[in-house]
Amino acid sequence: MGAHAVVLDLLQIPYQKKADVRMEKLMKMAHGFLQEFCRGNHPNQALMHGSLDLFLDKGINNARTSRAIFQDNTRLCNEVTEPVIQHFVRCIETHERHVEYLRFLQTIVKAEGAYIRKCQDMVMQELSLAGEDVLLFYNDKQSFEALVELMCAERSRADERSPLLYHINLVKLLASCTEGKNVYTEIKCHSLLPLDDIVRVVTHQDCLAEVKDAYVSFLNHCYIDTEVEMKEIYTSDHIWRLFESFLVDMGLVCNATSDRKHADVLLERYVTETVMTVITNFFNSPFSDQSSTVQAHQPVFVRLLQGSFRVLNCDWPNPQQKYQVENCIRTLSDIAKSRGIAIPVDLDTQITTKINRATTLVRTSTRWLLASRTSKRDSVSSGATGLGDYKSIIEGLQDIVYILEGQLRPLVQAELSVLVDVLHRPELLFPPNTEARRKCESGGFISKLIKHTERLVEEKEETLCIKVLQTLKEMMSVVDGYGGEKGEELRQTLLTRYYSKSNLRHREGATGKRDKRECRAGMMILSRAETTLQEVQCHLDNEGATSLVVQLIIKSPSQTIFLESVSLGIALLEGGNTDIQASFYEQLTEEGRSEVFFKVFFDKMTEAQTEIKATVTVNMTDGFSRPGVEKEESRDDSHKKHKAKQNGRAIPEELSHQMEDAALQTRQALAQLQRSRSEDDIPKPTFMEDLEGGKEKKDDKKMISSAISVMQPILRFLQLLCENHNRDLQQYLRSQNRKTNYNLVCETLQFLDCICGSTTGGLGLLGLYINENNVKLINQALETLTEYCQGPCHENQNAIAFHESNGINIVTALVLNDINPLGEHRMDLVLELKNNASKLLLAIMESRHDSENAEKILYNMSPKQLVDSIGHTYYLTDPNEERDELEKLDMCTRALRATPLETDGADAKDDDDDDEEEESVSPKEVGHNIYILAHQLSQHNEELARLLKPGIISDAKAEAALQYYAQHTARIEIVRADRNMEQITFPVPQVCQYLTEETRVKVFNNVEQNVQGSKVEGFFELADDMYSEMCWQRKLIGQPILYWISQRMGLWSSIAFNLTVLINLIVACFYPFPKTKQELDPKISGLIWTAILVSLAIVVTLPRPSGIRTLIGAIILRMIFSVGIQSTLWLVGTLNVVNKGVFLVSLMGNRGTFTKSFRATITDFEFLYNVCYLALCILGLCAHEFFYSLLLLDVVYREETLLNVIKSVTRNGRSILLTAILAVILIYLFSIVGYMFFQNDFIIDVDKQSEQLQIEQELATEAAMAATCPAGAVNCTEPDIPHAEARRLAGGKASKSDDDDGGDDKEPACDTLVKCILTTLNLGLRNGGGIGDALRQPSSSEQLYVPRVLYDLLFFFILIIIVMNLIFGVIIDTFADLRSEKQQHDETLKNTCFICGLERREFDNKAFTYEEHIKYEHNMWHYLYFIVLLKVKDKTEFTGPESYVYMMIQDVNLDWFPRMRAMSLVEDNEDGDQNEIRNLHGKLEETSKIVVFLSAQLSELKEQMTEQRKSRQRLGLFGPPAAGQA
Repeated sequence: MGAHAVVLDLLQIPYQKKADVRMEKLMKMAHGFLQEFCRGNHPNQALMHGSLDLFLDKGINNARTSRAIFQDNTRLCNEVTEPVIQHFVRCIETHERHVEYLRFLQTIVKAEGAYIRKCQDMVMQELSLAGEDVLLFYNDKQSFEALVELMCAERSRADERSPLLYHINLVKLLASCTEGKNVYTEIKCHSLLPLDDIVRVVTHQDCLAEVKDAYVSFLNHCYIDTEVEMKEIYTSDHIWRLFESFLVDMGLVCNATSDRKHADVLLERYVTETVMTVITNFFNSPFSDQSSTVQAHQPVFVRLLQGSFRVLNCDWPNPQQKYQVENCIRTLSDIAKSRGIAIPVDLDTQITTKINRATTLVRTSTRWLLASRTSKRDSVSSGATGLGDYKSIIEGLQDIVYILEGQLRPLVQAELSVLVDVLHRPELLFPPNTEARRKCESGGFISKLIKHTERLVEEKEETLCIKVLQTLKEMMSVVDGYGGEKGEELRQTLLTRYYSKSNLRHREGATGKRDKRECRAGMMILSRAETTLQEVQCHLDNEGATSLVVQLIIKSPSQTIFLESVSLGIALLEGGNTDIQASFYEQLTEEGRSEVFFKVFFDKMTEAQTEIKATVTVNMTDGFSRPGVEKEESRDDSHKKHKAKQNGRAIPEELSHQMEDAALQTRQALAQLQRSRSEDDIPKPTFMEDLEGGKEKKDDKKMISSAISVMQPILRFLQLLCENHNRDLQQYLRSQNRKTNYNLVCETLQFLDCICGSTTGGLGLLGLYINENNVKLINQALETLTEYCQGPCHENQNAIAFHESNGINIVTALVLNDINPLGEHRMDLVLELKNNASKLLLAIMESRHDSENAEKILYNMSPKQLVDSIGHTYYLTDPNEERDELEKLDMCTRALRATPLETDGADAKDDDDDDEEEESVSPKEVGHNIYILAHQLSQHNEELARLLKPGIISDAKAEAALQYYAQHTARIEIVRADRNMEQITFPVPQVCQYLTEETRVKVFNNVEQNVQGSKVEGFFELADDMYSEMCWQRKLIGQPILYWISQRMGLWSSIAFNLTVLINLIVACFYPFPKTKQELDPKISGLIWTAILVSLAIVVTLPRPSGIRTLIGAIILRMIFSVGIQSTLWLVGTLNVVNKGVFLVSLMGNRGTFTKSFRATITDFEFLYNVCYLALCILGLCAHEFFYSLLLLDVVYREETLLNVIKSVTRNGRSILLTAILAVILIYLFSIVGYMFFQNDFIIDVDKQSEQLQIEQELATEAAMAATCPAGAVNCTEPDIPHAEARRLAGGKASKSDDDDGGDDKEPACDTLVKCILTTLNLGLRNGGGIGDALRQPSSSEQLYVPRVLYDLLFFFILIIIVMNLIFGVIIDTFADLRSEKQQHDETLKNTCFICGLERREFDNKAFTYEEHIKYEHNMWHYLYFIVLLKVKDKTEFTGPESYVYMMIQDVNLDWFPRMRAMSLVEDNEDGDQNEIRNLHGKLEETSKIVVFLSAQLSELKEQMTEQRKSRQRLGLFGPPAAGQA
């Protein structure tokens, strides 16, 4: 098009450069066009080179365009003429010092990585001829200071016209001129920039990274990488000073912030490129071999190696920078070995491993690439060479795949996570207020996606269906792993591309707003969803996800879709979402699909059992037919060798194993990279399969088949259906009330029975069928069966306990027997099995009041064997401790051997492992569960109950285990919703042992009864505080000093009180203190020393508080007369302050004050009280000794009796205050009456002081306070005036003055009403007879005599007798009430149960005593431990009773506490009723026997009477007639 010609014509148009602004802007744009026209295009540069003369004019734009013409064009640079170079040098001289002119010269000196020696010489020639206007250096002291100021001013940014940037580019130009070992330019540069100036600039603390880079590059090309030896650099210490500066810069880049947005990229590039190149070139130089300075600076050399290694281990270097650093490390390591420099062993090991691995990667990758280019025919014909190629290919492929995995895995994770982000908020893809956005906001997008998934199944699009199911499952993923910093950066970029920036900010803001609300709710937050897991699950359920799972399981088009459907169901149910459970229940019941749905699971279980039976048969044959196996293995080996020979070469066995291992690891890496794809999408690495040969078949024998492994997600899905003890689904899994019922409960038990091998024989062979491959499946079966039973679900319990299979016996055998050979190398798996089995047996007996299930369990269980199993499990090695040790060793090994790529990959893998892998249970925990099981069974077996009692078992270890479990097991009784009582046995959480004894006593004594007389409410309110104290005390153990101080709070309190008493004794006995030391009589001194020695002997032999107090008192007394009273008092006061400070720290440590808020701290009365106490101690020490007297009031706080005395006044303070106000009102009224009528009677006697007496008393007081020497004395040799003598003189003079005055004075006391009120209040209340005792006694002849008498009597009766006694009576009655309450409180604590409120008399003549009741049945601390257990235990692990109590606690409902009830009393009452019924039955039987006997006699008597009557009738018929008849 010839566009450049048009632009060139435009540039030739003349214009006024200063006046025409628009034309200047247009010309700048034209130059910019030409610069882009030449960028990276050699033909265009050649075209422009023909018009170079147009640009040989002054101006920055011309220089930039000229530079673009020659940029990276070797041919044109070789054609540069000397006038062109002279032009640009003159521009610098005449126009301005601008970096663009220097950059043009830099461009023509080096092009396309090649050095243009011709240009180097010409540029150097012109620069040497130029003056100081071009060569701007800072060599002298004054100019160097100017350079430092420039660097400080340019620290933030550098202006292109600044002298500093010009100087930097000038040094870079000189370095470019010397690059390539140009001797001519090197010699000239030495004179321009000496080595001393380089060292001075680079080592300065304010030197910028750009300046350092320019100077060090110049140093490298001019002094190190030279053709001629520069002895100055190798013989002097200049280079080592530079190395020390390099170490500082290495430390800065290694310790810099991990935020790449604020990283110093220039400094990092300077360290990784320039510095590493200088170090490498210096030690690789042939001239350095002759230098002996390396041995003299070995510490600096070792630090260089360490610093380089630290830089290599950083995350930010790119591959090119890493290559430079590795090259430097390799050079330093070689120099150290060649010169015998000692390097730390660990550093040497790490460096050697890293260098070897890097070398191996390069070598094997090269060989693999070369081998891949050779033909197969050449490879076959090459023989041994081909064998090496195969090995190289395998090693190279393994390393390359591993590296690619580490680099690509974060990006793949981030890209997949973006799809999930879009599905969470699809409405943000569309503009606001559009129909598409409204549909997406209402869930239409997810709903259509789910419906489309059903259609995909119908259309046989299984691959896409699997992708959708996996994505839906990923939407509920709790782990928000975006692949580290790189992955998160890619994710944010993609989100910005999909969403606008405003929508992206909206998402971030919404997330920040929701976090606090959801965290308060205690729910799991999904950051990608900006909501909780439960809300996401419910959202998907509302859009049809539950229905999709049910339909896909019913249809089951393929095994893969079935597994993904079950996995989606598991994700929906994760966390025990009751809404999802209800949705599944509704789907299965209302639509009548349960029969087909459960038939699928039933068939899968049946198929798995069939497969297991076939596998067991094979395993039995393998286990007992070793010769056959050996023959088959040898046959496989021969077949493998024969196959290898058929390929044209004989592969050695060792090499074959190496190739197999490499291939297996490579396949695992590929599978991990492609785990997001379905099985159908993953290409089969046939080459790897060929290499693996027969080993893959051999490994398949150990792995369980897919028909069996599918049971793992199935059982997990069924477990989650019953999570949180869902009674409806528990029943529904057993019976669907349909024409055909599928009992999945019994089928799960049969599966457990089958996989454990009981179908093949007895239980003694249990360990032969449990291995590492199926142990997780067995554990899942046990957990699922446990969830079937808990709640409780009595029907499922009976179904499991009385099933015709041996399932219950299998579970019992898992608890009792050793599972070998698995237990020989994986004891953690065995412990997990025993733990789950014991939980299942406990679930079968949960909340049952009969003994049928317990007897079923005990049928095949020996009590002695169960007790032995408890002891055996207790003394097993904890696998967690072993794993911790192995992890430490593994971490050390990986730290020594891993490369940065390996470290990154390992870190990512460790993160995944930490999320997926749960910590195994400890042996003590398993043994504890078995002990609880034995405890529950002992209620139904007398022999087992006897064995569990202490002292019965002869085995010391088993006895110790039983004692440990008995101490750490608690038992409580709760009241269920149906008002039936139930007993719970549970392990005491470890945190409960940190509850202090002081808190126990305080809670036990201070919890008050409520209106109903129960203490449970107050106790429950303190549970959270006590739990917080437990947690704090557990943390406190990690701080030994604070813990030691906190545990002795009572000791510090006692010491503080004793020191307070001692200080006040000293003040009371010796104040005011003489300033001179008093001499002590030798006899008294000897007596004191004797007391010290005797008390010391008593303390050593019999340490008691009284002896310690005596010793301290004697020592204090000795110090008073040795060092003086004030010094002793100051020492004791200091000790008191320090001790009180220690006590305050102890109090804060025990109360957890360090973790409380400021408001909670200042509202803590005890804390504030002790702070005031400490303040008084400091005031007494620093201000005045009388402040110590206030500390004695602490006795009121320490003694409960004195507290009651204070309470007797404060409890009814309002009544006392109102009564006092009434008294004041009455006094006011009496004062008014007195002022009006009896003002002249208010005459009182006063004792006035004369002025002389006041002066003398003041002098005496000053003498007493001074107590040094008499006034006016020249020195202090005269004896002091005793204080008592001064007072006596003052008193004597006062008496004399009084006598001279002639007696007491009288003055009126009611001149004003105020005076009258004060007099009445003061004298009226203090006199026993009232105000009348203080007034003038009137004569009976006076007119107001009778009113005065009435006035005095009324005051006496109303105020003195009535009002004052009212106040005293209130105080006395309150004190009596407090005393009776205390007695009643003590009686209640002693004779009333804290929990249920039953009194001691209720247990008289009962089998269970009151002491046993409060210790075993209703131990208040056991209830606290149970509440703590519910706080620390996972909610999904709750048993039925635990879930019930947890819900009651959440609702703050205390009905689960037993009230006036105890199971022991119920049993005794039932036993009594049974005895009465039995007695009545006996009496009834005896009465029945008597009735039968009497009936028999009566019948016999009737028969006799009948016979007699008949005989008489016969006699009367045949005999003579009677006389009467005649």
